[in-house]
Amino acid sequence: MQRDQIDALLTPISAAFDDWDLLPDDAPPPRSLHSLEADIEALVSLRVAAEFMEIAARLPGLVSEIAITTQLQPAGHRHERAHALQAEASRTAAIVAYRLGYMDLARLALSRMAVAAPHSGDPRQVAIERYERAQMAADSSRLSRGVTLMRHALRDLDDDGDRVTRAVRGTLQLRAAVLSARDGDDTASDEWLAQATELSTETGETRDYALSFGPLNVRLHQIATAGDRDDHAKALEHARTVRLPEGYAPTRAAHYWIDRARAEAWTAQQSAALTSLHAARAASPQLTRYHHSVHATVATLLRARQRAEEPLRQFAEWCGI
Repeated sequence: MQRDQIDALLTPISAAFDDWDLLPDDAPPPRSLHSLEADIEALVSLRVAAEFMEIAARLPGLVSEIAITTQLQPAGHRHERAHALQAEASRTAAIVAYRLGYMDLARLALSRMAVAAPHSGDPRQVAIERYERAQMAADSSRLSRGVTLMRHALRDLDDDGDRVTRAVRGTLQLRAAVLSARDGDDTASDEWLAQATELSTETGETRDYALSFGPLNVRLHQIATAGDRDDHAKALEHARTVRLPEGYAPTRAAHYWIDRARAEAWTAQQSAALTSLHAARAASPQLTRYHHSVHATVATLLRARQRAEEPLRQFAEWCGI
């Protein structure tokens, strides 16, 4: 899809967020909370599969309808349910915008999530908003700010012994590990990984809030942090021990192959790197096509050859390099 087509797809989402505190006089009665929850659940499934374009087409109307619903709910549990929907819709919009490179829209969506999440009655939603915001901070070269957000999120999300809460806390620790590695603080990164490893042995594999946390995802983050430290041999060593289970989240599977391809490219295994990139594409085409690490790895492969062979040229053209 061309950039102008993506612009046309995302602009209505921005407009829906701009109008989210307005209650139109001619607004039709909103559907039931149960119906809206089913729609959000479907969008989350699409998000895990990285079907960004389909999500973008559905979001504007849903954001507007949930905004109206939220304003009409009386105080109490229904009000919290509506705000939980608003938080998840905003998070979904932020992730789609971020993956497609629309950072202003991603930040706008997260600002809406930051307003909605505290009213959802779910402190884990508040922590997840900070988790998503930390990635924005990292991409703005504010890695230490991202780590601080994770510390605050962990401070405010008490370990109540619940498996889901612990999985969210472990996810926060993994993000802190990656950000610390990128910031050159290897000691802190190792400490965060150790904490997440300990938690993962208690939780096992989980998928709550569309966050894959457990021993496998800890291992995937070991690959990522080794690569971020430029220890690509170690990253590849970790990668070769991983066997992705059938039905694993497509976005997480793609990230594994993307990180593996980076390690292979930097250890002069160009053919293997291209094979891994194709595996990432098979797992999640839209995430792979727009991922900055994919672009960097393809550029590395192109520089390594005086004349790129046709399969590499075709892949580079497909992802816009």
